Amino acid sequence: MRIWSLHPKYLDTKGLVALWRETLLAKHVLEGKTKGYKNHPQLNRFKKAAVPLDCINQYLSAVYENALLRGFNFAKDKINWEFKSTTLTVTTGQLIYEKEHLLKKLITRDKAQYEVLLNETNFVPHPLFEVTEGEREEWEII
Repeated sequence: MRIWSLHPKYLDTKGLVALWRETLLAKHVLEGKTKGYKNHPQLNRFKKAAVPLDCINQYLSAVYENALLRGFNFAKDKINWEFKSTTLTVTTGQLIYEKEHLLKKLITRDKAQYEVLLNETNFVPHPLFEVTEGEREEWEII
């Protein structure tokens, strides 16, 4: 499971679809609707939030909006649109790690997207996240 801290606009088609599915799975975990993935490190930052479901629904809303811009037809009703807007933090080190991780995936999966992002210098986070200085996040598994 990978719930990217990077903005979904950087993902290729396969990555965006996977992000949608995996974040829906994370939502089910937070809702107590599945027994698997309960202790997945990617969920820790959501679990620590004041209202985890608001965070995951807000996260999904940005993925959904990006999918719409690309002409995808993701199921809008999978999101509880009554979430209260909030922010979580992500470190600069985590964003750098995710950029490198994404580039490694794209070099074999989507060479054109790889070429576009290779020269990108200012990767922005998913709108849920506010960037703080720091190393890679503790929850990240290498």
